[in-house]
Amino acid sequence: MASGFFAILSRLKYINRWALMRNTQTENLSEHTLDTAFIAHALIIIDNKRFGGKLNPEHAAVLAMYHDVTEIMTGDMPTPVKYFNADLKKAYKVAEKSAGEKLISYLPDDMQGEIGCYINPCEKDADYAPFIKAADRLSAIAKCIEERNTGNREFLSAEKAQIAALKAMNIPAANVFLEEFMPAYTLTLDEQG
Repeated sequence: MASGFFAILSRLKYINRWALMRNTQTENLSEHTLDTAFIAHALIIIDNKRFGGKLNPEHAAVLAMYHDVTEIMTGDMPTPVKYFNADLKKAYKVAEKSAGEKLISYLPDDMQGEIGCYINPCEKDADYAPFIKAADRLSAIAKCIEERNTGNREFLSAEKAQIAALKAMNIPAANVFLEEFMPAYTLTLDEQG
């Protein structure tokens, strides 16, 4: 029997982010997911090397690959809407969990447990959650910088809000990434030299 799971995941490229903002270049969920996975992988390496962490960077990257797949079913809910009030936030979480369960149901039975924990994270992965969220924020900051680099001031307040939220998370590895890697996002390829 054919499974549509991976064909459905391939639809990430059709879901654009930042719907309430004027973009000079659209960013889809597929692009955002790859950036988030790269950053999550790096955050765990930084945490392990510099702060005595013991998590698996490859596992973090895979968790990040799946972190927004439920948006295939729900769409990308803009942050101001998603967090407008406690009731809306709770309702969105229910919708997100339901969408995750629906996605998991497209998998063959013998794969549901293995991949399902990436879509609706299992308790065993709780230690990874702050790193995935930090990577998600860092990816958003990178997008804000890219827009600012084109002269688009629309993203200035979003960038400030994402940086403040990231710093409030108090994750040393994320602060290192922000200080050591994020400045290069303002440079052209030739300036990277």
